[in-house]
Amino acid sequence: METENVVARLKSSGLFRTKGLIGGKWIDAYDGKTIEVYNPANGEVIASVPFMGEKETKDAISSAYDAFRDWSKLTAFDRSSRLHKWYNLLIEHKEELAQLITLEQGKPLNEAIGEVVYGASFIEFYAEEAKRVNGDILPSPMPDRRLFVLKQPVGVVGAITPWNFPLAMITRKVGPALACGCTVVIKPSELTPFSALAAAELAIQSGIPPGVLNVVMGDAPKIGNSLLESRQVRKITFTGSTAVGKKLMAGAAETVKKVSLELGGNAPFIIFDDADLEVAVKASLASKFLYTGQACICTNRLLVQEGIYDKFMNAFSNAVKSLKVGDGFSEGVAQGPLINEAAIHKVESLVQDAISKGAKVVVGGKRHSLGLTFYEPTIISDVKNEMLIARQEIFGPVAPVIRFKTEEEAIQIANDTDAGLAAYLFTNNIQRSWRVSEALEYGIVGVNEGLHAYEVAPFGGFKQSGLGREGSKYGLDDFLEIKCICMGNMG
Repeated sequence: METENVVARLKSSGLFRTKGLIGGKWIDAYDGKTIEVYNPANGEVIASVPFMGEKETKDAISSAYDAFRDWSKLTAFDRSSRLHKWYNLLIEHKEELAQLITLEQGKPLNEAIGEVVYGASFIEFYAEEAKRVNGDILPSPMPDRRLFVLKQPVGVVGAITPWNFPLAMITRKVGPALACGCTVVIKPSELTPFSALAAAELAIQSGIPPGVLNVVMGDAPKIGNSLLESRQVRKITFTGSTAVGKKLMAGAAETVKKVSLELGGNAPFIIFDDADLEVAVKASLASKFLYTGQACICTNRLLVQEGIYDKFMNAFSNAVKSLKVGDGFSEGVAQGPLINEAAIHKVESLVQDAISKGAKVVVGGKRHSLGLTFYEPTIISDVKNEMLIARQEIFGPVAPVIRFKTEEEAIQIANDTDAGLAAYLFTNNIQRSWRVSEALEYGIVGVNEGLHAYEVAPFGGFKQSGLGREGSKYGLDDFLEIKCICMGNMG
């Protein structure tokens, strides 16, 4: 489909927004500056959006701060009702939202629909959890005192989200924030703003009051600094690179904000000799090549035990060769483009570095004949854990394969990284599955499971993969303050 045809159809739905949202009003940048957003599948301009900065962000913060007073005082049941309406609207418009995601991000349409459903699930889940933010009564050491524990919303939240899941990373943060009674200023990626703006439009339609949800985009450093410097912003939640996460963490120290960070990964995918080969191949295909490998929980390194190595490589190679690459709107496409030229340059440099150090290309290994930012699904063998391709997050459709001998060696290789987000292991030995799961230094472990992300499960990492958890009942914690009230003269 041509970009202009998709845009025309989306405009008729009322969900194609191209302005920022502050205080319930759709606005341009104050100085009129704009930035163009491109379709990565064909390089065409989709539309322009405001290039906002410090002034717009400060106004969005003020709007959120003013709205917080009333929103936080609503009953949990009232907030829950509005979140349920938002969820229903997201599902009702999942086709249009998915088309927006495919248009701006490039992922195949069926994957985009999956993202919408996944993203909406957080709004539904936290609509219910809003009614379960419970306090406590503690036994007092003094007979005439009573100790009460309340949980109250932290306040205004700055939510900075990435381009790879432009809808789901917003709902995963905004859902618990709104459920607790917080208000939010969202800074979506300038590469993929349209699904964020569409979700905000549906939030307005669901009855979420003006100022509770604000969206600014444009000059990322100025927007980020404004969020960090403001004393009215009490929490920063961020999904993105470890390098940027460290800067945000340092900047938040000045005003001692709460910070939750979901950062980079280096996921090992360990296949033991006793694994079910068919299950392992199918899961590795999904875990590595889904979303064109552009997900923090995607497999970064395949570790295959020597006894099953040759059989796996043969079956895996045949499966990878069958993957169809193309525009996400085309029928049967399994892999879309990388997000931009910088992303494909990174993939190329990592592949070339590995080859120069002795690794061998088994499948693919170069740009796809489609051109632009399309890259061939690739397998590289004879990889060593010291190579850059095994040390850095690839964020592309390249599967480096490392051969190992023993369980202890696999654990050592898997843990030899500063990252600790997701890991996967495949075995039919129940004792080994427990043993290795507990030994892996990762926040998320899949056993005979190649992808692990559910709204009911905590999502987050160890080490330099971040702080805090998103999703599940634990995802509420970082949006709440705990207050202890001591009541005297109760005897």
